[in-house]
Amino acid sequence: MRVAAAIVVAALTCSGAALAAETYTFDAAQFEKKPFELGGYLELKADHFELNPDGVFYGLNFAGQPRRETLDRATATLKLTGKARAGDWLVTARTHSALDRDQISHGSEHRFDELLLSWKPNPGFTLDAGKAVLKWGKGYAWNPVGFVERAKDPNDPELAREGFTVLSADLVRTFDGPLQTVAFTPVILPVEDDINRDYGRHGHVNVAAKLYVLYRDTDIDFYVLGGGSRSRRLGMDFSRNIGTNLEVHGEWARVAAQESAVVDAVGNVGRRTEHAISWLLGLRYLTQRETTYILEVYRNGTGFSQGEYQNFVALASRAVRAGPASALFQRTQAVAQSYARQSPMRNYLYLRVSQKEPFEVLYLTPSITTIVNLDDRSYSIAPELAYTGKNNVELRARAVFLGGKPDTDFGAKQNERRVEAYVRFFF
Repeated sequence: MRVAAAIVVAALTCSGAALAAETYTFDAAQFEKKPFELGGYLELKADHFELNPDGVFYGLNFAGQPRRETLDRATATLKLTGKARAGDWLVTARTHSALDRDQISHGSEHRFDELLLSWKPNPGFTLDAGKAVLKWGKGYAWNPVGFVERAKDPNDPELAREGFTVLSADLVRTFDGPLQTVAFTPVILPVEDDINRDYGRHGHVNVAAKLYVLYRDTDIDFYVLGGGSRSRRLGMDFSRNIGTNLEVHGEWARVAAQESAVVDAVGNVGRRTEHAISWLLGLRYLTQRETTYILEVYRNGTGFSQGEYQNFVALASRAVRAGPASALFQRTQAVAQSYARQSPMRNYLYLRVSQKEPFEVLYLTPSITTIVNLDDRSYSIAPELAYTGKNNVELRARAVFLGGKPDTDFGAKQNERRVEAYVRFFF
C-alpha cells in the first residue's frame, strides 16, 4: 500500500508540474450537444415455453387445438432512438419493430414508442407535445400512481414501454433552504378512436397533474387524475436515502368508482363499483460486496380477492369443458382479460437480489427475482445471468418457474416454465 501511495503522489506531482508549465485549454465543442443523434439496438431472442395444460388460461387460449406441452418462439426486435435539436426545440423519437414466429403463428409489429416535440426556452420551463412515456412513481416492480402510463411487467420492470399521446409541461423552481426544488407538471391526454384508444372510454380529454417537491433530501410527489376515460384518482409517493447504501420508497393511490367484472360463487358475472386504495412500500439496499437487494410489498386495491379469483377459475374450467363454440365459453372470454392481467389479485411481495461480478468475473451479473402472491401463496422464481463484457453487446439468459395450485394466480397461467435468452447489439 505504501508503494502504491508513493506512485500516486509522484504521478500527481509530475502532472502538476506539467500543467504549471503548459497553458490549459478548454474545448467547449466536446461538451456541446449534437444537432442530430441516432442510436438503438437489435435484439435476437429465443424463448422456450413449457406449457401448463392444467391451467385454465391454457384451456382458454388453446381451445380447439391439439394438446401441446411446449412452444418455441424466435423474435427479432429493432429499437431506434433519435434526437434532433434546433435552438430551444428538440424532437425525440423511439421506434419499435418486431418479428416473431413459433409453431402456431407468426407476426410483426411496428410502432413509435415515443415521438415528442419539446420546447425549452429556459431551464425552468419545458412544453412537450406528442407521444411520450411519463414515468410516475418510485416503485420498481409496480406503480400504483402511474395514472398516465402503461403498467409495468413486474417480471421485467425495466422493459421499455409504449407511451401515450399527450400535451404536457414542466415548470421548475429551485430555492435555498430546506425546500430545495418544486416542479409542476400538468398533462392533457385525449382519448378518441384513433388517439390513445386503449387508455379507457373514448370521447374524453383527460387532465392530470404532478407536483414534485424536494424537501430536506426527500423526494415527494403528489398526483391527480380527473374523471373521464378513467375514474378520478389521487396519489402521492416518496423516496429517501438513509445513509449511502439504503433507499426507502413508497406510493399511495386512491381510485374512485373503480369498476370490475366479478364472478360470484355460482358462476354469474356481475359488475362491482367501489373506491379502492392501493399502496406500495419498498427498499433498495447495496452491500459493501456490491450485492443489491430490492424488496417491495404491494397492495393492489383494484385487484380481486382470493375467493373472486377462484370463482373465475371454476367458471373458466366449465367453459373449457363446454368448448369454444358454447355461449359459456364466449361469456368467459369476455371477462378473462381482467383476470389475465399482471398482478390481478390484491397482495404481492417482490424480492430481487443481484450480485455484481461475483468471484471477480468481470462484467457478469447474476440475479434472482421472486414474486409471491400473499393471498394464495403461488409464486414465480426467475434466476438470471447478464454479461456485458463485449463492446456494444449485451447477453442475457433467464429462466422463470411458476408454482401454485390450479386455482391460484400463478398456477392458472398458460405457462409452467419459461427459458429465454437474447443478445443485443447496440449502435
